[in-house]
Amino acid sequence: MSESNCPICYGPLEAREVTPCFDCGADPAELNHLAEGRHKYAAVSVLHSSIVLCDFCQVDFTSYDPEFFGQGRGFRPGKDVVFVRDVLDPQPTKDKYCPKCGRRLAFLRFLAAVRQRQRNEGESRS
Repeated sequence: MSESNCPICYGPLEAREVTPCFDCGADPAELNHLAEGRHKYAAVSVLHSSIVLCDFCQVDFTSYDPEFFGQGRGFRPGKDVVFVRDVLDPQPTKDKYCPKCGRRLAFLRFLAAVRQRQRNEGESRS
């Protein structure tokens, strides 16, 4: 966790306790959900990257606009998510968080990598 700035907005990051979900895991209410066992977590593959999502975020992934990921209309968020494995015995962990973006660093790294890969593919087609 050596990064001190967000890879998306470059704002300062702060450390906090998070759930395994890369998407919603920085929300403090989700720590209660984790303790109550409300969600199941799974590693999934999307856009050539592996991320961990809770069952709610797996379903909600379809609400993302493909442009958010730097993708064209051919990408179907949610439908292009492939199950890899269940996360057994999910526990809280520490991660950095961007107050401006409202996301944990694990998701921000994923997003930055996906956007960069899309830019590189666009440049190689030019």
